[in-house]
Amino acid sequence: MEAYSGFAAVYDTFMDDIPYEKWSRYLTTLLQRYGVHEGLVLDLGCGTGSLTELLADQGYDMIGIDSSEEMLEIAADKKAESGNDILYLCQDMREFELYGTVAAVVSICDCMNYILEKEELTEVFRLVNNYLDPGGVFIFDLNTEYKYRECIGDCVIAEDREECSFIWDNQYNAGEKINIYDLAVFIREENGLYQKYHETHYQRAYTLETVKETLWAAGMQFVAAYDAFTENPPQKDSERIYVIAREQGK
Repeated sequence: MEAYSGFAAVYDTFMDDIPYEKWSRYLTTLLQRYGVHEGLVLDLGCGTGSLTELLADQGYDMIGIDSSEEMLEIAADKKAESGNDILYLCQDMREFELYGTVAAVVSICDCMNYILEKEELTEVFRLVNNYLDPGGVFIFDLNTEYKYRECIGDCVIAEDREECSFIWDNQYNAGEKINIYDLAVFIREENGLYQKYHETHYQRAYTLETVKETLWAAGMQFVAAYDAFTENPPQKDSERIYVIAREQGK
């Protein structure tokens, strides 16, 4: 699952079109709707901490977990600048550990799609259930099969900026339901030359029915699913969905 190593240094630059404030407001609305108005919240797959910081600004006591040391270094810099008391841990979400339970776990920006095997997804859900307070809430999003098949699969995304550039080649395997991101990043060094970094990322499309089955197998209660940033159920052309689940016993 190692990813976002060379890309980490310019991740925020190329993600500056992501409306994190809007995402944070939507996520906060869901947390409050399902009873989490305060307390300890885990951001699973926190990346550079952009969303973690916004949730901390909303009054939540935040923990962030990510498997990329490079991403967490950037998150730590943001923490130092903001002064928010956030605990960051470098761990793989498939085997993460906490010192106690939390009121809620959130995982945004398609982190769960990086879990490629259903058995491993079950283990992630089982760990989430284990570290949630009784009746605690788990909120996560997923890229849909529609998005991979119709929107980004078999296309190339490229962006050229003064200090860095990237080429993002997508290939979607419909039979395996795996989207392959072949990523080349070019970062300008102090001497004016560009250093090339190459990464290959893999994401799997999961149907909502599979997610429900996996939550049940992990001991969790499926609560609801929404077309992202709305209160509507998922549609055939939904590109991203949000799923809400609850702890229901260890």
